[in-house]
Amino acid sequence: MMPRLGLAAFLALPLLAGPALSQPIDLSGGGPVEVTATEGIEWRQNEQVVVARGNARAVRDGVTIEATRLIARYRPRAGGQPAPAQPAGQAEGASPLSGGEIWRLEAEGNVRISTETDKAQGDRAVYDMDQAVMVLTGRDLRLATPNDTITARDSLEYWSQRRMAVARGAAKVVTGENRQITADTLVGYFLEQAPPVQTAAARPAPARGGPAPARVPGEGSKLDRVEVFGNVEIRTEAEVVRGDRAVYSPVSGMARILGNVRITRGQNQLQGQEAIVNLRSGVSRLVSAPGQRVQGLVLPSSGQEGAAAGAGAARPGQPQGRAR
Repeated sequence: MMPRLGLAAFLALPLLAGPALSQPIDLSGGGPVEVTATEGIEWRQNEQVVVARGNARAVRDGVTIEATRLIARYRPRAGGQPAPAQPAGQAEGASPLSGGEIWRLEAEGNVRISTETDKAQGDRAVYDMDQAVMVLTGRDLRLATPNDTITARDSLEYWSQRRMAVARGAAKVVTGENRQITADTLVGYFLEQAPPVQTAAARPAPARGGPAPARVPGEGSKLDRVEVFGNVEIRTEAEVVRGDRAVYSPVSGMARILGNVRITRGQNQLQGQEAIVNLRSGVSRLVSAPGQRVQGLVLPSSGQEGAAAGAGAARPGQPQGRAR
């Protein structure tokens, strides 16, 4: 007989052991998971599955997952034995997972994942504890940090221990200054400056009169580098820059675009193989490859020929742009 638990259960078992990095969304460290639901929680012993339905919520170390349904798949701990069967008549609400570990967590329906600073959403989410990766699929895929927002059409992956996000299909990053970069595929790398996670009890007391040494929620969620591939498009207030691939640094605000580069400002257009774009100032510079010339179409009637020509200035010692 499959036991049916009450409307709340505390899954008091560790997740898979591993480095507990200070990631804004990271479920791969140790610690219990608290699961609640309004329509009941089922424990399927034979399948080694716990299912929560109706406004289901799972919380661990400041990370909250909310969905219509949550599925926690567990297994015996490495080197251990399967959790013993619970005796008949055991009180509802007791943990079914003693001696086990969750290796996969699935969320279905209106999925929302949040910390104090970061949020992610989609129709379905799967978190693989072995790989420390969360994969979001469905509509309106989004990962928002205090500084940037990443969206995608097909899938959105978050690799917590690698500090990396991968967006596939109509991928876009919008910076805090409302600059946009779109491409077929986007890979974002987050800063690696956050200290290890510590429980509240293990955190040292603040020095008298000094700031608390506890980690700041959301540390490690700042983008350090963004790489984009396929149908790249970067928009500033005055220009649109397109190319095959690009690398963007949110720290400096600079982007380097490579392959079939086209810079468009009004009716003016410059073409080449490489461009440097300052997303903060909105200034773009087309760079000519050795032995090649950049090309440009400048229309004086547009009133922006000077700005376009300046944007296409070649590096010192290289051939200058050629109007055609």
